[in-house]
Amino acid sequence: MIIKILLSMILGYAIGSVVMAILISKLAFKEDIRDKGSGNSGATNAARVYGLPFGVFTFAGDFLKGLLACLIGRLIGGSGVGTWAEGASVCMAFAGFFCIVGHCFPILFGLRGGKGVSVGAALALMIDWRIFLIAIGCFLLGAFLSKRVSVGSLLGAAAVGVFSIVFAPLTIVKILGAAAAVLVIYMHRRNIDRLLHGKEAAFTLGSRRPLK
Repeated sequence: MIIKILLSMILGYAIGSVVMAILISKLAFKEDIRDKGSGNSGATNAARVYGLPFGVFTFAGDFLKGLLACLIGRLIGGSGVGTWAEGASVCMAFAGFFCIVGHCFPILFGLRGGKGVSVGAALALMIDWRIFLIAIGCFLLGAFLSKRVSVGSLLGAAAVGVFSIVFAPLTIVKILGAAAAVLVIYMHRRNIDRLLHGKEAAFTLGSRRPLK
């Protein structure tokens, strides 16, 4: 089982290291999104710099890679009932968590990645659909009321942490769900500082830029 967990962690990290916003900016615009806007390589900054379609594409790509990592982890863990089913859940959670780690600290891009929100949403869905729906609800409510995506992201991450403990079937999965939430919140530390000092800017969309 240890070998399966290690393999899930490695593959999860490798998949997470493929950060969509950085790829889009380098391939389509011949620049690095980390030098633009807020400097973050996530869907929000992609929408801010390149327009809504690119933000949506970035979110979808990062969300799907999170699902892919979790599904591969589940496949590695095995299928069935009893101990086999538990093994699949454990490997899935490790793969999903390390996909978030890879997204935040991608070895392919100098360990400077995104904040893990999209990938974290995928892990939440794979742990339990109720966690995902609650987190999405918290995200939308926070973002709508504050007009700041960071507030929604923080509330959504907190919801994942709390409700992973409530709904996740195994102790290790509860821990990994909570750890994922803590990591995403940590990646928002500069946003938290700006929020506390009233300096966090409201979200605005950029205009669509021509491809290069």
